[in-house]
Amino acid sequence: MNMRNFAVVAMGALGLALFSLAADENPVARVIARDPMMKFGDVSRKGEVAPFSKDPTVIRVKDRYLMYYSVSPYTSDRLPAGKINKWGMAVAESKDLTNWKRLADLNVGQDGSAAPCVKIIKGKIHLFYQTYQKPGVNPDAICHATSEDGISFKDNPDNPVYSPKAAWSNRRAIDAEVFEVGDKLMLQYATRDSKGLIQQIGQAVAPLDSNYGQSCWKELSLDGPILKPELVWEGKCIEAPTVMKRGDTFYMFYAGGYNNAPQMIGLATSQDGLTWKRTSDQPLIPNGAPGSWNSSESGHPGVFVDDDGTINLFYQGNNDKGCTWFLSNVKIEFKK
Repeated sequence: MNMRNFAVVAMGALGLALFSLAADENPVARVIARDPMMKFGDVSRKGEVAPFSKDPTVIRVKDRYLMYYSVSPYTSDRLPAGKINKWGMAVAESKDLTNWKRLADLNVGQDGSAAPCVKIIKGKIHLFYQTYQKPGVNPDAICHATSEDGISFKDNPDNPVYSPKAAWSNRRAIDAEVFEVGDKLMLQYATRDSKGLIQQIGQAVAPLDSNYGQSCWKELSLDGPILKPELVWEGKCIEAPTVMKRGDTFYMFYAGGYNNAPQMIGLATSQDGLTWKRTSDQPLIPNGAPGSWNSSESGHPGVFVDDDGTINLFYQGNNDKGCTWFLSNVKIEFKK
């Protein structure tokens, strides 16, 4: 490791320690910085000068962890011959949740793809993701794919499987999250208001044993979003929900604020998986202190519960207003 990289990691670790103290103000959960700290950036598309990884989601497959994330288009000098330049998704593997090795791009999304949500449902690996259209073409929508090994995926022939139906929405859907409630699969998504200004969270539901095609989904938020920005630090945006269950309670980690506004991470709870209440008016994970690796934002969380019950929260950050994007993680512990 050269001295420049060492300085970045050291300041990043200091930033994590600082916001761990602030997170103790949350009455429900506390954040514990990992040592050594994870800091992963994919260099396949922009090179070493601009590592770029966003929107993390993690699963465990046997004795290894798989992390899925968004990757940007290629720089013109790195674009492979014959390949269409578009947003996409990739997967990396790890044995310890700290050191990651990139494996491959995901073979889905003909018109571009981003923001993967990967879950194991009834023993099978399911991927929900968003299309990534050019502005003014078609609104982004939610797609679905499945895999046996977590590397090669097969798209649902009914893609895109879901677009918002509510009149309050601009009919765009991004940042998919799914979780089980009894015999149902809940789908949360981010969408903007009808004027395209305010990002909010909507929710739909499908039978758990369905194929998750277009006809399977029922809109649950026709009268309004399940969560919208209300706090000062949330600005005009709540997005990237990620949900886990502990006991009888569902916990939603979410991103507040648009990218680099700065974006920060909040926490809300629910007893039924549909009605949500914030646990605090302060972010659980704010952006880092000036000079730290995540001073521009701590955003787009992805919660992962390991086989031993350990709760790991992955998220993205940068300190240059989005010229680069790194992924890191912290451990979450509940106070009660």
